Amino acid sequence: MLTPMSEPFIRKAHAGDLPTVNRLLEQVLKLHHDGRPDLFPPTGKKYTDAELCAIFGNPDTPVFVYEAEGRVMGYIFCELQVPHSHNLNPIKTLYIDDLCVDESCRGRHVGQALFAYAKAFAAAEGCHNITLHVWEKNPTARAFYEAQGLTVQYTSMEMTLD
Repeated sequence: MLTPMSEPFIRKAHAGDLPTVNRLLEQVLKLHHDGRPDLFPPTGKKYTDAELCAIFGNPDTPVFVYEAEGRVMGYIFCELQVPHSHNLNPIKTLYIDDLCVDESCRGRHVGQALFAYAKAFAAAEGCHNITLHVWEKNPTARAFYEAQGLTVQYTSMEMTLD
């Protein structure tokens, strides 16, 4: 794992990261809007700053950032989950809610480093698996996750009624 003593490094996000995380969240929103404008607005905020600070401070929703050259180049939003269902075994899962690498830093293995860090974190937390959702209109993300070793767990389908 990368440590703050080496350059680059991965660490937990904090309130000082709000401007950068908000900018990266805008990049994700634009990508999702371009693929599914019926679902995603062209502008807006996924979280308020107060909500982000609460997420950053919650041990069940760690957010890790990749920092190099004196700036944050990407993040990974994680959530520790245990299903509350009589039909599922109570396994601990690390759900990846979002992973973003700044547009200007893509191709530098930032995403791979963040995913590897989250995978090590999940193992240390005793998780059984890692899950995430990827939009079909984002084949680059799907290819990235497949390259990390993820496989399809289930398929979610829709029919729009326009």
